[in-house]
Amino acid sequence: MKNVYMPMPVRVKKIWVESDDKTLRTFDLEFVNQADAFDYMPGQFCQLSIPGKGEAPFGIASSPTEKGFMRFTVNKVRVLTTALHYLEEGEVIGLRGPLGNYYPIENLRGQNVIIVSGGFALTTLRSLAVYLCDPANRGDYGDITLIYGARRPGLMIYRDELEKWEKKDDINVYLTIDEQVEGWNKLVGFVPAVTKEIAPSSKDGWVMVCGPPIMIKYTLPVLIELGFPPEHIYTSLERRMKCGIGKCGRCNIGSKYVCFDGPIFSFAELQKIPEQI
Repeated sequence: MKNVYMPMPVRVKKIWVESDDKTLRTFDLEFVNQADAFDYMPGQFCQLSIPGKGEAPFGIASSPTEKGFMRFTVNKVRVLTTALHYLEEGEVIGLRGPLGNYYPIENLRGQNVIIVSGGFALTTLRSLAVYLCDPANRGDYGDITLIYGARRPGLMIYRDELEKWEKKDDINVYLTIDEQVEGWNKLVGFVPAVTKEIAPSSKDGWVMVCGPPIMIKYTLPVLIELGFPPEHIYTSLERRMKCGIGKCGRCNIGSKYVCFDGPIFSFAELQKIPEQI
């Protein structure tokens, strides 16, 4: 990044609605000036901005292996996200990044990887899954398992992609919803309970978790019960991101700045800051 304070112009290449309540939209962005393009890794994030509306952090949902665009999924909640939802293809907004650290890709080589997610927090984990399953990388990793849950089917993101992954033989996909609805023939139950039911092996296993705080809170003890050491469990504190460069201090937890030292932390690190778990 040439200037950490200066947003780079990016053009909206494609937009589509993810959820049946229309609160989740996905954006593919392309750099106006190709010289601004940068390398990034799964787990990192960017600041998106619209003049007069504000700026906020969003996890990168695209994989470094996907070229020509950067993908973000936005939940419509306040002024900026509402303005983003009203964008049309071809419009230009600002982007700062890449920011933060990333999932421990090097540590995962030769290991089994379990991805656990809930709601629209699948964004950076989608980046990770696509990266691991890319033909150029797939041979470097063992079994890959995805456990993903939402309140109901219509709130799941990347549904078309999930259907394709279910048919692949290089990734194991388990989809769950909170309560049974007509026509649903997959798993039913909260993510922590479903994770315990599936009971992925902790042998040579590393877990990447991202989701609502309540999901993470009850999933981490399940993973410990299944035998995963805290050093092999990673989660994201992206919700605490603020300025993205460790200047404003609003993301501070203990001795850490989430936007500078994170947002990806191991459970072993978080156990030293109990109020954050």
